[in-house]
Amino acid sequence: MDKVRVSAAIDQARRNRAEILDGFKALLAFPSISQDAACQDQLEACAEWIVAQMRRIGLENCRALPTAGHPIVYADWLHAGGDKPTILIYAHYDVQPVGDEALWRTEPFEPTVVDGRLVARGTVDDKCGIWVNLAAIEAIMRAAGNLPLNIKLFFEGEEELGSRNTGSFVAESKALLAADALIICDGPFSPRQPVIGIAVRGAISGEVRVKGPQHDLHSGRYGGAVQNPIHVLASIIDSFHDADGRARIAGFYDGIQPLSEDARRDLEKLWQSIGPPLEAGAGVNAFWGDAMGSFVERATALPTLDVGGIFGGYAGEGNRAIIPAEAGFKVTIRTVAGQDSELIWKRFCQHLRDFETPSVDIDVTLLGIAHPFLMAEDGREARALQSALRAALGVEAMMMRHGGSLPIGGLLQRELDLPVTMFGFGAGDHSHAPNEYIVVEDFYLAIEVAIHLLYALAAED
Repeated sequence: MDKVRVSAAIDQARRNRAEILDGFKALLAFPSISQDAACQDQLEACAEWIVAQMRRIGLENCRALPTAGHPIVYADWLHAGGDKPTILIYAHYDVQPVGDEALWRTEPFEPTVVDGRLVARGTVDDKCGIWVNLAAIEAIMRAAGNLPLNIKLFFEGEEELGSRNTGSFVAESKALLAADALIICDGPFSPRQPVIGIAVRGAISGEVRVKGPQHDLHSGRYGGAVQNPIHVLASIIDSFHDADGRARIAGFYDGIQPLSEDARRDLEKLWQSIGPPLEAGAGVNAFWGDAMGSFVERATALPTLDVGGIFGGYAGEGNRAIIPAEAGFKVTIRTVAGQDSELIWKRFCQHLRDFETPSVDIDVTLLGIAHPFLMAEDGREARALQSALRAALGVEAMMMRHGGSLPIGGLLQRELDLPVTMFGFGAGDHSHAPNEYIVVEDFYLAIEVAIHLLYALAAED
């Protein structure tokens, strides 16, 4: 690695911290809520603002590309030569709704520094993924006049919508997005103990409706003679797990890639540091499913099935003596690498068919699929990340399996067929919640890690 150039770029970033923070605040001020149709103009304005910033710092082919939904922001710089890798960097500029504004201590889209924390919606999820990379690239360009590798930037505006229009864009833009590797910059960052994502679970979301009579019936006239959809619904949900927590859907665990002893040991070691606060945050007296494996295995490396909501019948004050016409529930299935999500969904639907009777029909709606994906633990990108972390922070990252899902990750890996590495720059908390924040000093450290990373990627064979 070119230590002189790295040092010059870091010095440049340190001298311009105030300018960098002001730019980040400007990005955060856009209410780019992809779930709110009223914010469409703001999303487009945010995309165009990012394009202008990329053009200002010296990137090329900067543009906001239309999709059926919100724009994709793209730029590149491809002058490092054929002997240097081309790295595709992903982040997203759309954000979650603010929720209950009364719970915010400051205005969600008026970024405010409070006790060393920059508070605003989108600080850690995921506008830092955009601004940290742009700040690092600008520092290098100002210090050296060029970049040490070829780079493509791909910033999405629908991640919080499950990337629902991004798949068709990617399928039609494979040449534009072609690269040697992809780095997904979405997720947490801790300079004390950084982590590199190596696995992300998939997510299948759906809705099930149990339909009985054409309208609600008086239970005094029809009780005992007409099958109650809520009773059928309860039987269905009760059938999902045995007493040990194991899913009873036929073939539900097919395709799982068992953890090696080394992987299990590393997972447990990581959990010793990050697990206690997560477990405490559950607020329960005991956990369930110990027979399936350790807490961390169940939460990251095994598939799960959860009902997230139930509806049907009367739930107001007092009582209505009825047999409801319909009842239903929402379901989320988490899949793991090696599993076929479409096949798992098909088997789930087959399981439900066993509960149909001449009295009730069961309608099933697939709401969305995010595919699971694995990442390399020891490839060029992971080695470069470890080198960057050692240089910038004096520590190495631990490898982490994510229990949640990232639709874009599985989509990009499947469509572009390139190695994926996941490393976030979100040094804060409360993403998807009121008072989302990033720690300002850690935000500056993240920029220095990003500078080291770009040079380390260029130096790796």
